[in-house]
Amino acid sequence: MSDERYVVLLGDRRYAVHRKWARLPAGESFGFISDLVVDATGRVHIAQRGTDQPVLVFERDGRFLGSWGEGQLAEPHYISGASNGTMLVADRDAHQVLRFDAEGKLVQALGRRHFPSLNAPFNHPTAAAEAADGEIYVADGYGNSSVHRFTADGALIRTWGGHGDRPGVFTTPHAIWVDRFDRVLVGDRENNRVQLFDRAGSFLTAWVDFYHPMQIWVDDRDYVFVTDQIPRISMLSPDGKLIGRCRGAINGAHGLAGDAQGNLYLAELPPQEITKLERLT
Repeated sequence: MSDERYVVLLGDRRYAVHRKWARLPAGESFGFISDLVVDATGRVHIAQRGTDQPVLVFERDGRFLGSWGEGQLAEPHYISGASNGTMLVADRDAHQVLRFDAEGKLVQALGRRHFPSLNAPFNHPTAAAEAADGEIYVADGYGNSSVHRFTADGALIRTWGGHGDRPGVFTTPHAIWVDRFDRVLVGDRENNRVQLFDRAGSFLTAWVDFYHPMQIWVDDRDYVFVTDQIPRISMLSPDGKLIGRCRGAINGAHGLAGDAQGNLYLAELPPQEITKLERLT
């Protein structure tokens, strides 16, 4: 394999591309890598499907540390971090959203396990995000085309959405994020857009010019990063203005997250691998 280093550009940010960043022990291989999240210590937690090790943990230099979620996660689709150090996992085909602490201990469960529900939580949920006050927002993406809003302790407040392509409805709400402006960003994949709502579910606007947006991540300066199936990564200002684009992945990134140093990590579609975009400027 060539040691030539590739460099990509997003706005004024340059990144060195490090493919196959996560190093498994000899003889082991990844399952279907779905998503990842970086915790407060810089460790990268990688969710994968179809294996008996649902979440793999890597040190910030790519060394394998261990795994968690064994026997508790069926098909982890997306994983996201919360302010208290816990992590929310959308266990898609078990029809639940589960919260784990930093060591992988289950501390909260939303939804009835292996009991899909029509027009109510959940029917193959795709992603979950936590607001600053602890409320939980879930994209119920493959079966219900809905977004659900919960209290911090898991009581359902409201559901909105439905099937279609009009403003406020979805085909596949695939990703979700709650920003510090109290906006709920939803990646409406097959409608090729990111829709924005207020916390109560009222439609605000839609950002277009994506092809099947996959994941959304927002950094500490409120810049929005969206990965889609071109494949490419788009960087947008908080008001939705396009700042830059690059091709950071080979076959597209199903998952995307960043760390405190401004580096980005991509959970790549088959062939499965983790790519690190190391920020240079």
